[in-house]
Amino acid sequence: MGFWNRLVSGFGNDLSPSRDREFRALSSIDIADPALRAFMSGRPTASGKSVNEQSALANATFFRAVNLIASSVGMLPLNLMRQDGNGGAVKASDHAVHRLLRKQPNSWQTPLQFKAYMQGRAILYGNAYAYKVPGVQGVQALIPLDPCKVTAELSDDWRMTYKWQRSKGAARTLQQNEVFHLRAPWSSDGITGDALLKVAAEALGLAELTDEAAARLLRNGAYVGGVLKHPKTLSKDAIDRLKEQFRERFEGAENAGRWMVAEEGLDPHPFGMSGKDAEGLAQRKHQAEEISRYTGVPRPLLMFDETSWGSGIEQLGLFLITYCLMPWFVAWEEVIAQSLLTERERETHYAKFNEAALLRGSLKDQAEFLAKALGGPGTTGFMVPNEAREKMDMGPKPGGDEPNWGTAPTTQPQGAADA
Repeated sequence: MGFWNRLVSGFGNDLSPSRDREFRALSSIDIADPALRAFMSGRPTASGKSVNEQSALANATFFRAVNLIASSVGMLPLNLMRQDGNGGAVKASDHAVHRLLRKQPNSWQTPLQFKAYMQGRAILYGNAYAYKVPGVQGVQALIPLDPCKVTAELSDDWRMTYKWQRSKGAARTLQQNEVFHLRAPWSSDGITGDALLKVAAEALGLAELTDEAAARLLRNGAYVGGVLKHPKTLSKDAIDRLKEQFRERFEGAENAGRWMVAEEGLDPHPFGMSGKDAEGLAQRKHQAEEISRYTGVPRPLLMFDETSWGSGIEQLGLFLITYCLMPWFVAWEEVIAQSLLTERERETHYAKFNEAALLRGSLKDQAEFLAKALGGPGTTGFMVPNEAREKMDMGPKPGGDEPNWGTAPTTQPQGAADA
């Protein structure tokens, strides 16, 4: 019996007038209504708010955090590297996996769009899936799958299986070697990652409720900057004029803080912020802080009122990479090795994010770094000129693969050459 039949079967065949009205109300519900789908797919919370993707991303702090992580992962270069046999590594640009990561993961998404989408799904739902389209030279495309339509399970032979409910047609069971599965670093069962929409549901629900309360207060409330006192009694005409003035000039949030025009010697007394108002602001700020804790994004990068800019911007970048993005980098790199490379290829190939792109300082800072890297005065050097040129997005030059280490001219005492 389907869900709808089970829902209405309790009414029976003989309906009373009241039960008939209830049945007609249920019958008029549009199952395709997006609002109904969002309600049914949401997660109930103690606040009474049902949290889903749409309501969660309506929270400015949560959206900023999710967008920052997803866009950072999307924009960073992700290369397939190959060990060169001399202790170093070079880009495996001739490998099919490198083409997927850097050029074209599928026919409609760029690498940034694919990585950002997968990262966003993994944050919100704990898992991101992509179907691996087989080709002559391994995987030729990665097709993202909606995680809400995929059920991941561990089979009796200790291999993952994925039941994918297609938009049209029957469900299809995919095997482990057919799916690229990116999990969130934290997992409660060791099989699938935990969704942030699940873990942070209570904080998101309370934040939504707090915002709604503030919106209702601003929409329905009337605010004045103070009170007008009179030593005696106002005339009826003065009272009527004040009432009319109040309706025209002070109702609504757009008129908050306005003062009235005094009548018949009224004495003005300004109002300050009430304890209730201050408590509401503190509650909203607390909920924003709670959300920042769940995502791991530093508070200043979520546009809090911090003063950590200027000289502290580099430390913020290090904090973001080390404590927020690095676990995701490792998750990506490991699943690429596990899912897209053969066992033999894993001996010599590996995926690597270039997180240094997030830490580029000013041109002066970069110049000082490259001078030391190339072997400037007092340093031994660890880069060759072409590697430094690549850091600056410049092409190689002939002879640039030879190090400059120890080639600087040495000074000799006068007359030493004649000795």
